[in-house]
Amino acid sequence: MFSFSLLALLSAAAVLAAPSQLANVTDEAHLIRRQTVASGTGTIDGYYYSLYEEVDSGVTMNVGSGEYSVTWTAASVDVVAGIGWATGSAQAISYSGTFSPNGNAYLSVYGWTTNPLVEYYICDSYGDYNPSTGLTQMGTVTSDGATYDIYKTVRENAPSIEGTATFNQYWSVRSSKRVGGTITTSNHFNAWKSLGMTMGAFNEQILATEGYESSGSASITVSAGSTAPSSSPSNPPTNPGSGTVAHYGQCGGIGWTGGTVCAAPYTCQATNAYYSQCL
Repeated sequence: MFSFSLLALLSAAAVLAAPSQLANVTDEAHLIRRQTVASGTGTIDGYYYSLYEEVDSGVTMNVGSGEYSVTWTAASVDVVAGIGWATGSAQAISYSGTFSPNGNAYLSVYGWTTNPLVEYYICDSYGDYNPSTGLTQMGTVTSDGATYDIYKTVRENAPSIEGTATFNQYWSVRSSKRVGGTITTSNHFNAWKSLGMTMGAFNEQILATEGYESSGSASITVSAGSTAPSSSPSNPPTNPGSGTVAHYGQCGGIGWTGGTVCAAPYTCQATNAYYSQCL
């Protein structure tokens, strides 16, 4: 896999847009006012963005309120660009736009957890290389209208948000590619956990475009969604009516007959009227 740290290895100053710059403008003017950003991380209109380039060449990223566009060439070697949240969560993420790679590239929800350190991808589309090639398949999960194949690998002495480290990397790869829709991340996190793929505390979480030794462009709009989870993981966790519910497990919602008490230190948090989860 060709994934690199989006936090610890980035040092360039962020280019920020003042809220007054983006207020009361037409859609056309808004596009003009999008900010071109340098390698690094920052926030624009409350949205976290991250841009990593292995080689600082051949990449242009523009960021607006809840949207970004990026073009890249093979001169950058590896580029990862996206917007989202500095601290992610088990949330539904909706997005739309275009993704036009020439070669090896991925369009994914991308993020990290700590304690344990885990790098993860929920991949909705890719270029001419399936990112699961050579990985260990763990199972499948049905979510948001499609089946995703679940994979796991170990990255040894690789760049991470904690510096060079050895850590697990998890993948859910959609069997039928798409660009746009809702990704209910909790479905994947629950399926991974049921397969023994442990996660830790959430760190960054972005809707990312990654290109490796390739070229292309993407223009993506991102928002937090609010759909109820709908998943069928292989080896799903069980939640009896008595006893405690594990981290990421369902603990409530209309029609729920399973456990309602979360294992310490987690608490039952409502996503919507139909689904509550131990977080």
